[in-house]
Amino acid sequence: MKTIAIVGAGIGLGLSLAKKFGAEGFKVAAISRNAEKLKVIHEDLSNLNIEVKTYVSDIVDLESLKQTIQSIKADFGSIDVIEFSPNAKEQQFTNILETTPESVSEILNSYLYPAIQLVNEVLPDMINKGTGSILFTTGVATIFPLPFAGNAGIIGSGLRSYAENLYNAVENKGIFVRHLSIGTAIESGTLGDPDTIAKAWYDLYTTKGKFEETFPQGIKKSDMI
Repeated sequence: MKTIAIVGAGIGLGLSLAKKFGAEGFKVAAISRNAEKLKVIHEDLSNLNIEVKTYVSDIVDLESLKQTIQSIKADFGSIDVIEFSPNAKEQQFTNILETTPESVSEILNSYLYPAIQLVNEVLPDMINKGTGSILFTTGVATIFPLPFAGNAGIIGSGLRSYAENLYNAVENKGIFVRHLSIGTAIESGTLGDPDTIAKAWYDLYTTKGKFEETFPQGIKKSDMI
């Protein structure tokens, strides 16, 4: 069985991703700094007979994150898929006219640096095996300049560039890097139902030669203004 590690797992999209990949035969490692959310994830997946282990870790602490990835490798043997979707922390967003070095630094430390650290921890093993997938979940400010998310857009677009560079460098080595950019609120029973997004994510994961997709598909900047 393959193992997926979900980084920034919550009881919305993270749980839905765990259920979807678990239903497809994956074992699940869920990482979050919130122990209560991890308890819910563990109980829900266990009730579905999905093998799961949870790990409390604050991804801003890069050394702690590194140790957590090593623990997952020890517990499961390997990480076949890693999905990165930490809380967007909208309360940290600043309008582009109010963006400062400090506000950019907050997102840099809590988002971009952890993403790069994760890749450093899993990519060498994947290259050695000739297989693996790295999945990045972002908001559409990574693609479209959105004034209300000025600082987040700067860092998110940097992450997207990093991810696409990885895609170009390792796709021919059997390592699939994918990016899903979400342009709707994630809420059960709506267009952004997390189960629907999880299905879209699995479809992108299983599509060869395609780096990214938006959710909903075909979303435009004008849809966000």
